[in-house]
Amino acid sequence: MSDPTPQSTKVCPTCGTRLAENAARCLVCGTELTAVVEVKKATNIEAARMPEITLSLPLALGLLTIFLLAGATIVFVAMQLTGGPAADGEATGTITPTLTVTPTATEIFTTTPVPTSTTQPPFEYTIGQGDTCLGLAATFNVSYQSIILLNNLSANCILSVGQRILIPYPTPTPPPAATSTLEASQATLEACERVIYRVQGNDTLSSIAANYAVPQDAIKAYNSLSTDTVFLDMNLIIPLCERAATPGPTPTPTVPPPYPAANLLLPADGASFTLANDSISLQWASIGTLRENEAYQIIVEDVTDGSRRIVQYVTDTRFIVPSSFRPRDNAPHVFRWWITTVRQSGTDEQGQPIWVPAGAQSAQRVFSWQGVAPESTPQP
Repeated sequence: MSDPTPQSTKVCPTCGTRLAENAARCLVCGTELTAVVEVKKATNIEAARMPEITLSLPLALGLLTIFLLAGATIVFVAMQLTGGPAADGEATGTITPTLTVTPTATEIFTTTPVPTSTTQPPFEYTIGQGDTCLGLAATFNVSYQSIILLNNLSANCILSVGQRILIPYPTPTPPPAATSTLEASQATLEACERVIYRVQGNDTLSSIAANYAVPQDAIKAYNSLSTDTVFLDMNLIIPLCERAATPGPTPTPTVPPPYPAANLLLPADGASFTLANDSISLQWASIGTLRENEAYQIIVEDVTDGSRRIVQYVTDTRFIVPSSFRPRDNAPHVFRWWITTVRQSGTDEQGQPIWVPAGAQSAQRVFSWQGVAPESTPQP
């Protein structure tokens, strides 16, 4: 006996009973099967498929190569814009510079001490025959008052032979302060009077020079011009000090006014000198700066012996009467002296200068001078 032909079946979705394929209701649970079938049929409907792209192997490899090259280019450009990769073994990051303040050494200025004169102590002097305070002051070039004050003497300054007194050293005169002096060329340039001229139309260097009576070469030198060409509105320095002298009569030199009378200083009027004085120093105050052709005329005459006289011309304010003018006898002689400022007006036939008075005559002073020791009086 052969097997019956199988029939198509379906399963109830609710209770799982196998039913015939065309069954409309489940015999067990009563579920309607028509909707299920329709759902099943709807489920079996296939969705629309997307279009498929088929590439060959060489084309795929070419696209991959292009993609890799594009990525490498983008990475390289990004690295260049950001400064490049960090060096091997070095840490990446931003370096912040640290400012280090170095203290500056303070310059210390030291003042140079001004040299001061060291005062020397006075020295001791033994009074000789005929010594007076005025004579000692003139001999050692100190003041009369300094000797009196240093030795507590009276105003008359009475001295005795053999007396020891102190003589101060002369006070040094401080040198004048240094002044800034220009060089001769620079001083001449600074002293030159100058004006500024602006070149006008049709002006030439020669016409400008003629207008100001200034040499053309002088204008070129003051303006550092290498040619004679000048330009419109150009400023030129015109050195008026370079003008040529205007022709005319020769000016007569102006004679300076007469000098005042010189004041006599030492020795004092009526001073006496003895054998201890080999020479006598005459001093007077300066009347000012003498010119090259001017001098002081000193006249010393022996009043006791009217035939003896000295006339000398010096530019200093001191004259020493030589020992040869000492009296020749043992009696004290009275001498008179005075000063006159003179000026040389020419020379004589022997070539000696001719002097004329250039100022007032000073007052006259006298002093006494003994030249020979007195003779001893014989004893009866």
